[in-house]
Amino acid sequence: MSDNLLGIPETNLPTDPAGSPLDQGVDPRDVARSYPASSLAWATLAEDALADGDAIEAYAFARTGYHRGLDALRRSGWRGQGPVPWEHEPNRGFLRALGALSKAAGEIGETDEQRRCADFLRDSSATGARELGL
Repeated sequence: MSDNLLGIPETNLPTDPAGSPLDQGVDPRDVARSYPASSLAWATLAEDALADGDAIEAYAFARTGYHRGLDALRRSGWRGQGPVPWEHEPNRGFLRALGALSKAAGEIGETDEQRRCADFLRDSSATGARELGL
C-alpha cells in the first residue's frame, strides 16, 4: 500500500553536485562556498553543528538548506505538497536539512517550528523521517 493517498506525483530532485566533493571528504564549508544552492552542503553543515552542540549555527545552516531545497523542489515541479521520497538519493539533502531544522528549532525552544518541520518531513517522506529519527 502506498503512503501517497492523494495520488500527488512524487518530486525527484536532480543530482546534487555537492555530493561528490562531500563524499571525497572536502570540508563542507568549502563545498557550500562552491555550491551555495546545495541543500546537501547546508544539511551537512547543520548536522555537524548539531553534533558539536551549536544549535544556533545548526539552525542557520539548516534554514539555508531548507530554503535552497524548496527552491529546487519548485524548479522540479513541486507545488507545495506531495511525496519527496528518501529513496531517491538526490532528495536527501532537502530532507536532511528539514530534519536538522526540526532538531535545531527544538534545541533553541522553537517548538512550533520543530513540530511543523517534523510533520512536513513525515508528510514528504515517512522513510526519511524514520531514517533521521523523527
